[in-house]
Amino acid sequence: MNLRTISTQPFTDQKPGTSGLRKSVPTFQQPHYLENFIQSIFDSLENCEGATLVLGGDGRYFNRPAIQTILKMAAANGFGRVLVGQEGILSTPAASCIIRENQAIGGIILSASHNPGGPEGDFGVKFNTSNGGPAPEKVTEAIYERSKTIDRYTILEAGDVNLDRAASFKLGTLSVEVIDPVDSYSTLMESLFDFEKIRNLLTSGKFRLCMDSMHAVTGPYARKILEGKLGAPEGTVMNGEPLEDFGGGHPDPNLVYAHDLVEILFSKDAPDFGAASDGDGDRNMVLGNNFFVNPSDSLAVLTANAAFVPGYAQGLSGVARSMPTSQAVDRVAKKLGIDCYETPTGWKFFGNLLDADKATLCGEESFGTGSNHVREKDGLWAILFWLNILAARDQSVEEIVRRHWQAYGRNFYSRHDYEAVDKQRATDLMKHLQAQFSQLEGQKVGTYEVEYADDFSYTDPVDGSVSENQGLRIGFTDGSRIIFRLSGTGTQGATLRLYIESYEPDASKHDVDPQVALAPLIDIAEQLAQIRQFTERDEPTVIT
Repeated sequence: MNLRTISTQPFTDQKPGTSGLRKSVPTFQQPHYLENFIQSIFDSLENCEGATLVLGGDGRYFNRPAIQTILKMAAANGFGRVLVGQEGILSTPAASCIIRENQAIGGIILSASHNPGGPEGDFGVKFNTSNGGPAPEKVTEAIYERSKTIDRYTILEAGDVNLDRAASFKLGTLSVEVIDPVDSYSTLMESLFDFEKIRNLLTSGKFRLCMDSMHAVTGPYARKILEGKLGAPEGTVMNGEPLEDFGGGHPDPNLVYAHDLVEILFSKDAPDFGAASDGDGDRNMVLGNNFFVNPSDSLAVLTANAAFVPGYAQGLSGVARSMPTSQAVDRVAKKLGIDCYETPTGWKFFGNLLDADKATLCGEESFGTGSNHVREKDGLWAILFWLNILAARDQSVEEIVRRHWQAYGRNFYSRHDYEAVDKQRATDLMKHLQAQFSQLEGQKVGTYEVEYADDFSYTDPVDGSVSENQGLRIGFTDGSRIIFRLSGTGTQGATLRLYIESYEPDASKHDVDPQVALAPLIDIAEQLAQIRQFTERDEPTVIT
């Protein structure tokens, strides 16, 4: 083998965020930048010698050259086998599935998730551990610490591997297996859901489905499963070809960026069910005929209806939600007599709960839901879960949600995103808000009384680890909440997220528009945080 050791110098900006290291493509294209971070991952692992590694991404720009580099570095660092998705494609939940199935040491997932792609777009590198889930903070901290002192990396001089067909190759002593990215995942889905019942629904001629893969990674998965195994008509999956720039779109499945799907589902002749997924396939948006399902409500509905799904019919050990996610699922958990855990934002925080069998279903308000079948949120899984419920209950999406509200009450909920805000101004806003907390408790603000005001801290019930500074919360005595967070998933400036929630048990008031129902709390948020002044914005970039 022709191994080369390359001298390098540290970069100061390689601290992973909530979902790995995300930067612009030009940043990753700098000499040694990608290599430094990959070597930092390898140096932080124990027992790489002969180990199995999983590798793939969402097909965005720079995906293929990055894979070739990582393969050659894996060969030089003593790995025994790398499983890589054909054409470099591997959805994030499928990667988690393959890591677990093959008892791999972990996996490297190349994606910036829902961020835009292309030559000037975003790129990302995330390491998942042997349980299939995102690396916990102690691992990402170790990677970051190594990145600050790294002075060399090792790489094999060799030609590129053909990623376009399933086959086995050798890179020095490393076995490279190019695998079908869908097979293992599809088999897992078939073990969880009643495919026969869903197939009968989709082929009945009485039910129409539209799935928007947004020119991202779920196209091949949705086509093989929905159109192939489940018999949906050809063309059910729109924008199903993964493209390096996502067709010029923003692969974020929300009401703003998935506008093509929204227009279809809110038309006169709308299908019965619509869904979208994001860049790397771990998020989902669910729509009915002229009806939007809030992600927080979606988690609650799935929890309440889990008995209809074969893989969950024996009951749930518990549920978990991120702190900013609405408390709708808490009410379901209480009725079911199971625990409900509130964690910081970031799927990695669910890993210990799932591994310890404390939770079966998990969800985040940012269009992410999943379960113990893998250790990632899973967009297509959530869509199949909904289809299984629809097939079993023989009701529309709207009927199911409205009946849920009648049974549990409605948690009015909205998220306001202020994207690409100047980082210093966003930080100043948070400091200005938090400085008021010591005086807020017990005070009246408008018609609301403040019960608590704090910076959310989480103690993991499994390993006792503590995560602080996870978001500013203002809770009111009636159960309403206002939450502020600075997101760690963007690459330009800062993204300020404002979450607003109120509970309404009266079914006669459930038809109020959420922005109207939440207007008094939105005004209070502006009053306390001076959002317009600090962000220099008159309105949010995205409202969901």
